[in-house]
Amino acid sequence: MIDLKDKLKILADAAKYDASCASSGSKRERAKGGIGNTEGMGICHSYTPDGRCISLLKLLLTNVCIWDCSYCINRRSSDVQRARFTPDEVVRLTINFYKRNYIEGLFLSSGIIQNADYTMEQLITVARKLREEENFGGYIHLKAAPGASPELIKLAGKYADRLSANIEMPVQTDLDVLAPEKTIVEIENTMSDIKLGIDESRSDKAAPAFAQAGQSTQLVVGASESSDTIILNKAESLYNTYSLRRVYYSAFSPANHTDPQLKVAKPPLVREHRLYQADWLIRNYGFAAHEITDGTIDNNLDLTKDPKLAWALRHREFFPVDVNKADRQMLFRIPGIGTRNVARILKIRRHQRIKLIDLSRLRVTLSRAKWFITTADHNPDVLRLDRIDLELRLSAPVTQPSLFDAIVTPASVVLGQL
Repeated sequence: MIDLKDKLKILADAAKYDASCASSGSKRERAKGGIGNTEGMGICHSYTPDGRCISLLKLLLTNVCIWDCSYCINRRSSDVQRARFTPDEVVRLTINFYKRNYIEGLFLSSGIIQNADYTMEQLITVARKLREEENFGGYIHLKAAPGASPELIKLAGKYADRLSANIEMPVQTDLDVLAPEKTIVEIENTMSDIKLGIDESRSDKAAPAFAQAGQSTQLVVGASESSDTIILNKAESLYNTYSLRRVYYSAFSPANHTDPQLKVAKPPLVREHRLYQADWLIRNYGFAAHEITDGTIDNNLDLTKDPKLAWALRHREFFPVDVNKADRQMLFRIPGIGTRNVARILKIRRHQRIKLIDLSRLRVTLSRAKWFITTADHNPDVLRLDRIDLELRLSAPVTQPSLFDAIVTPASVVLGQL
């Protein structure tokens, strides 16, 4: 018999492989006499060294699973130690952790028990008890079991702030090899059910709230041979089709209990980092997925430089850009200038001609931008735009992202300078 403390150790550790646990976007109000609340700005205040949020109690209901996905440590044929919480145990842990100010919400996933519907019923039971019996107003993120009935998805969205159905692989051929019980069609049908619930809730003010923080998914990177082009094209398609809030990328990490037949090298963490940067360009800078990897080696992102800089170096014919005349979309394409500074540039140039010193005062990353722009004053560096050695000047050594950079420099700041 495993006690609660040991269950927590096993099932909290087993949940760490799911990266899609962000929690922004919900505005649930606290019930009268209840505890906990969510904030419009999100509740993720604490981060792991690699940048992942840890302010949620992140658990698996169980690591028992009927599926045998070779990249998953909890697959059916794994010899990992198994454990299972009861719904009441998860409720008790959540409330006790919240009252001690350790957490502000719950991220709950699970291995597939018996079938998708039974698993979904168990997850919903936890959320229902928290909301209706404990009056818990904090953040709840539930994993949607692919293939669960639309009725259960609708019920889950009633209690959860966010739902996520992990697609894991970008193409069915990858799943056929690595997770033969799964199909992309079934997973996307679940995403479609979630989107339908969100759309109905937003279009009808009288309708009950449904997954106010939207839905997300996760793609595993490096377990298959799919290139970054294939991965980003799939992510773009998911954004366009299901209005996802986020696609998360998780570098495959071979562990003691992963399938020994899955003989692939551990991908560098910087590849995951570059995919997040490319994803940011798709969502916020107007880039199409095919543009970002067009002309790259083996259809994979350059690990030595950020994707926007790499794109600019491959397409020097679009530069230099006159910051006093270019439209918004072209300004977005200049390395070192983020969305906030594009807005500032458009505002400032209505009143004066912009010079290099003005960009410096805006804290534009001139070490990258100066090679690609013209301003109202003389910029000698732009004359070096066509030099062969420019790429060498702008290339950085291939290193893993610093654990401490993720804490000292928020991701929003780093990405905002792309």
